[in-house]
Formats: sequence, structure tokens, C-alpha cells
Amino acid sequence: MTPLDPARPKPLPTPETRHFWDGTKAGKLLLQRCGDTGQAYFPPRPFSPFTGTRNVEVFEASGRATLLSYVIHHRPAPGFTPPYAIAVVKLAEGPQMMTNIIDCPQTPEALVLDMPLEVAFVPLDDAITLPLFRPAEAR
Repeated sequence: MTPLDPARPKPLPTPETRHFWDGTKAGKLLLQRCGDTGQAYFPPRPFSPFTGTRNVEVFEASGRATLLSYVIHHRPAPGFTPPYAIAVVKLAEGPQMMTNIIDCPQTPEALVLDMPLEVAFVPLDDAITLPLFRPAEAR
């Protein structure tokens, strides 16, 4: 796994997202679930996007996902070396997440829609660890 460029934009945790970033630093993908419907959601927020209730719980997700959509970016951007995939993955628990795909060629031949993925926790610095995704190992 290639270390991340320190010039990459750094997320700024808020009180509403602190649990998520604490989880990634600990190697856990923490999602939230509506206490009324049981539906998981992302991004983190203190209320359910389904019912508006504040009856929500945090739980550890499996880290499994499938590749839903992507674009291979070929232009330089601060903190990124082209080409790199900007992707939307569908987590096994249901929510979708925007991320990058790592540990594979950044080509259409390697990035196949619906391919199984797994989370990889990659430190950006001492405070922030990013949840990126890579092709899942055969189980």
C-alpha cells in the first residue's frame, strides 16, 4: 500500500462525525442505524435521514462493499497522483460511500462494476485515517 500524500485534503471531524474518525483510526468502519427502522446510513449525522428521529445507534460495519460507479481521474490535484479512481461503493449494510480504490491498476479492465471490495484503513497523518477500498481477497 502506497502512503498517502500529505498534501491530500484532510477531513475536519466535527462533534457529529468524531465517532466515525475515531473508528477509522482504530481500524473500524462505524456506521449509524435508525433506531425506528433499523436502516443503516452514511454520512454520520445525529438524526435518522429516514424518519428524523434522534433514536440512532452506532455500529461496526463489515467493511465489505461492491463497486457501484467510478471515474478515473487523469489530471493532477493536490495530494493525488494521477491516474486515480474516484468511486462510489455500496456497503454491504446498504449505504453508499464516496472513496478511492487502491491496490489495483487504475484502469477500466481492473475496476469492474459490482466487483467485491474491502475497506483498507490508510493513515493520512497521526490524527486522520481514511477508509479507502481495495479489491477483496478471495475468501
